[in-house]
Amino acid sequence: MHPINRLLNNVGLRLVPTRRMPREFKKNYRRLYNKVKKNDKGFGIFKEIYYDSGEHPMGHSNFELAFASRLIREYRPHNILDIGSWRYWILGLLAHYNVTTIDVRGRTALLDNEKIVTSDAKELRLPDDTFDAVTSVCALEHFGLGRYGDDFDLDADGKAILEMTRVLKPGGHLIFTTQITRSRPSIGFNGARIYSYEMIRSLCTGLTCVEETFFNKDLSRYCRLEEIRTKPKHWDVYCGCWMKQ
Repeated sequence: MHPINRLLNNVGLRLVPTRRMPREFKKNYRRLYNKVKKNDKGFGIFKEIYYDSGEHPMGHSNFELAFASRLIREYRPHNILDIGSWRYWILGLLAHYNVTTIDVRGRTALLDNEKIVTSDAKELRLPDDTFDAVTSVCALEHFGLGRYGDDFDLDADGKAILEMTRVLKPGGHLIFTTQITRSRPSIGFNGARIYSYEMIRSLCTGLTCVEETFFNKDLSRYCRLEEIRTKPKHWDVYCGCWMKQ
């Protein structure tokens, strides 16, 4: 796989250069372009050539969000607090749930069952024991590095987990994903942390592990901890569900 495509695959995208398009496709494109140009439906036309045929791209985000969605469906929480997950996924949750969202950047709610709290994840302005579930997909590793305009704080990830636990109801579930390696843990400053498994378990001290799995980006599937890569500066994905006693 081309290095650019390897990077794009992480977010479920793929680049197919025009020169790699099948000759027959390019031949048909020219013919069909001229046909569309003569349309009588009132459309103008300009060239914007795409070729997205073949296998549908499946990046790590698909698997992270599928993990979180499955658990939400299983537990059916009455109310959810989300911290930093992908916006489109939150909009999907809002079709079925009341969701409070935390973002360090200001944002306006588009639906009346979403409550937006502009706040730093490490200092939630919310009462104790409030939510049935807290979700945070692909976010923990970014906290405190300044990437999103938040204050620099290398301990922000641990503080955020403590805050997530505080606002959970007893018996509630913390569902989160983050970056993991079996090489030396590292920080790609100011992008994200890459944790060891031991670091992640330590962050969750005081919670009970309900379920966890891993995703290997080279294999493009869920995997065992032993299958996580050991290449320096490379990362795979940890998916965990933890319960507050």
